[in-house]
Amino acid sequence: MLAQYKTVKQYGAKEIVIKKSRFIGHAKPVQSEEEALQFVEAIRKEHWSATHNCWAYVVGERDEYQKQSDDGEPSGTAGKPILEVIKNQGLKNAAIVVTRYFGGIMLGAGGLIRAYTDGAVAAIEAGGPVYKVLHQEVYVEIDYHWLGKVENELHMKGILRGESNFTDKVSLLCLPLLEQTDSFVDWMTDLTQGQAAISKGEALYREYDELPD
Repeated sequence: MLAQYKTVKQYGAKEIVIKKSRFIGHAKPVQSEEEALQFVEAIRKEHWSATHNCWAYVVGERDEYQKQSDDGEPSGTAGKPILEVIKNQGLKNAAIVVTRYFGGIMLGAGGLIRAYTDGAVAAIEAGGPVYKVLHQEVYVEIDYHWLGKVENELHMKGILRGESNFTDKVSLLCLPLLEQTDSFVDWMTDLTQGQAAISKGEALYREYDELPD
């Protein structure tokens, strides 16, 4: 799993008009090629009367799955520009479809490239670019007399927290960055003089508008 990557937060769509042609950019986060192609097909069905539904996607930790389609536009004027926008913005696991309803005015190759580029950018803006950052669940079980000190130190360090559980002892769910897990465990062990029972849960992604420090 990647420590962090950039994608789109959710499905989003935005329309722009260029020389009477309507271009509707659609963006969605996807986790597989199958999901990306299902998204493309869903847009095709929704906009079955459109002149073109051009698309591209990038999927995989190393961007190993990349495909694009001009869907009837001149070769290289639609799918490739959409794909380049995804790559230039550093997005992973993202699919974009740009729907065109022809308005009667020819745009030429350069005009089409600019239009599909702008449509892809509009789609990403609508979906909301977001960073996915991998955190590790770490459960820290302590006696009550450690609670004040531990919570204060966690606050001072800016450690992300989950839900706490209060029984005969206190169980704190901490969410350090995955890459900082070992140092966090060492620090917590020292902080509690080895009296904390520490265990790891799952690794999970949290979303950020900007990368955390």
